[in-house]
Amino acid sequence: MTTPGERAVALAQLLIRCASVTPKDAGALDVLIEPLTKARFACERLTFSEDGTPPVDNLLARIGEGPPHLCFAGHTDVVPPGDEALWSHPPFAAEIADGVLFGRGASDMKGAIACFASAALDYAKAKNREIDGTISLLITGDEEGPSINGTRKVLKWMEHKGLKPDHCIVGEPSNTDKLGETIKIGRRGSLNGRLKVAGQQGHVAYPHLAANPVKGIIAALTRIYDEPLDYGSAHFSPSNLEVTSIDVDNPATNVIPASAEAKFNIRFNDRHGPDSLEKMLREQVGAALNDTELTFTLEFDPPGDVFVTEPGPLDALLSESVHEVTGLTPALSTAGGTSDARFIKDYCPVVEFGLTTQTIHKTDENAKVSDLEQLTAIYRRFIERYFEAFAGGPDGR
Repeated sequence: MTTPGERAVALAQLLIRCASVTPKDAGALDVLIEPLTKARFACERLTFSEDGTPPVDNLLARIGEGPPHLCFAGHTDVVPPGDEALWSHPPFAAEIADGVLFGRGASDMKGAIACFASAALDYAKAKNREIDGTISLLITGDEEGPSINGTRKVLKWMEHKGLKPDHCIVGEPSNTDKLGETIKIGRRGSLNGRLKVAGQQGHVAYPHLAANPVKGIIAALTRIYDEPLDYGSAHFSPSNLEVTSIDVDNPATNVIPASAEAKFNIRFNDRHGPDSLEKMLREQVGAALNDTELTFTLEFDPPGDVFVTEPGPLDALLSESVHEVTGLTPALSTAGGTSDARFIKDYCPVVEFGLTTQTIHKTDENAKVSDLEQLTAIYRRFIERYFEAFAGGPDGR
């Protein structure tokens, strides 16, 4: 008889064999829909599009009715494998060697999707599909891309249909070295910006007839770097701004350039929002260039919002489940990059727990078979605990 952990490993292999590089689905959703439909999960395939972006296929699968509503969220899209010749196992072959499953998405995060799908299937079977509440799986193909036609549009659709979840676990890889070390209760936001300083082109021998924008961009960046953005908060490390490039595009050594441009990224905590950061930067650059002939423009990409879920019943139940399976008591962390939890936090409390981050986005991305089996057991135990704790609704505990 196949165990839930063994089913998760087999399902992860099928998912990895779908070359679903953003925004392609490549059959990944069908891999999930087949066993879920057979188990009488209601499966809605949702395709969203927007001008200037490719259409994206998403999936909402659910079983049960009413509260409490527990949602598992994840993404089947993956980053490109790069030079496949550098892989010791083909990136979309899902080969197992020495107890390790290799393939793009093994850790980030097809492995976790397979685990929570298997756990949900096993729980539904054990309850004869009579769930005292709702279990849903929100799967997108737009997390590694622009994140426009994925999770946030599925959530709006769910809200419109009266299917807003009460709690959510995102299966993003959350552990650094060992399964069970860490639960993510938040992540810093991300803001990309471009500063362009314009001056007056001229001959280097006659600087009084020109206005050098390089001086201005150095002064502006120095002012931005002079003071820390903050000193951290209760759950977050300090925000940081890093300049990632400075470009002048001037091949001549005897010409003062007309403009200079810098690109930067800010990882910000809950002491800031994108609007306040943009306002602060404009004021700082304006002050640095005051009393000069230079002008500037600041442009920003759509931000990735910060999120934090205050410690409470959700992470406590998950911690208990982790400890029961692994013997470890996970730390609560807010480290790492952005994820789709930044959209989910507007609808319900959300935390992240999945595999390890050691090989994500790397050549030879992989996950230990034993980790996949244990993660399935953790999710399965958590589902049991969740519906015991919240019997009668999300305020049942």
